[in-house]
Amino acid sequence: MKKRSLKVLTLFIMIIFAMALVVGCSGGANKEEPKKEEPKKEEARVETIVLKAAHTLVSDHPYHTGLVKFGELLKERTNGKYSVEVYPAAQLGSEREAIEGVQMGTIDITLVSTAPLAGFSDAFLVTDLPFIFTSREHAYKVLDGEIGKEMFSKLEGTGLVGLAFWENGFRNVTNSKRPIVNPEDMEGIKIRTMENQIHMDSFRVIGADPTPMAFGELFTALQQKTVDAQENPLPIIYTSKFFEVQDHLALTGHFYAPAPLLVSQALWDKLTDEEKQIFQKAAYDARDFERKIILEMDNNLLSELKAKGMQVTEPDKSKWQEAMTPVYEKWQDKIGKDLIEKVKAAAN
Repeated sequence: MKKRSLKVLTLFIMIIFAMALVVGCSGGANKEEPKKEEPKKEEARVETIVLKAAHTLVSDHPYHTGLVKFGELLKERTNGKYSVEVYPAAQLGSEREAIEGVQMGTIDITLVSTAPLAGFSDAFLVTDLPFIFTSREHAYKVLDGEIGKEMFSKLEGTGLVGLAFWENGFRNVTNSKRPIVNPEDMEGIKIRTMENQIHMDSFRVIGADPTPMAFGELFTALQQKTVDAQENPLPIIYTSKFFEVQDHLALTGHFYAPAPLLVSQALWDKLTDEEKQIFQKAAYDARDFERKIILEMDNNLLSELKAKGMQVTEPDKSKWQEAMTPVYEKWQDKIGKDLIEKVKAAAN
């Protein structure tokens, strides 16, 4: 009996030992609960500052394409901090009104002609002289160099900052009266010009009747024969569909039209030094992009305009330059003879 009790006790102890061993090996009693993943910290979000850019031309024009490119470069290079919303076709007003908006800070960026800037400095008038630039390369050398920087420096204290000279191109004459070859062919023709006294004097001296008018009114004025003619670069003639109301195109190339890219001083003062460098570099890169489009359009649009029914003449520009020489004599004291000679000398 005692032996049997001893066997039972021994068996019981062995069972207890075996159970403990199984539990120990399985780790069931000591198994740690899986760690809960900590919630990921949200990445810092950059709030995009949308800048307003205004110009007066249609959205098909390289002005618009260039400003869109400028915005893309800013967005990319500031990691989304800045973007640009472009308002074409004088949606935010005329060039003068856009400049005033930039001065006040209600508009951040504008692309305009040099004519309205003459109100801030006579130096900008030099680009309005007829045939002052002999080629695009000549114009780029002047405007992208020290002379251009000096011109922009004249804007200090006006609420405007000039970043780069973009391009509108060489201007040509269209009209609904007759083919134009020689300067005297302009006798008696009523031609729309910008509000620019040098431009008006240049046409007046060859017998035309210059009439200043806002660009937004021009197509209707040509259509209704309020004016007979207008003068603009080929991309504007094409994108504004002037071929629908003008029969004749003369490739006079009488004025070269630069386009200053201006930003608000209020915006500029908020930028860090690094951001200013980004804005400046983007302005140069977008300028080169925009100029390339203008050049391509100049090379390709002539055949398009002929196909639209325009009769094209190619005047001897030397005759036109000689006929408009009195304009230099009238304006050299106001602009500065030294500046005029500097610009001319850059052609060499």
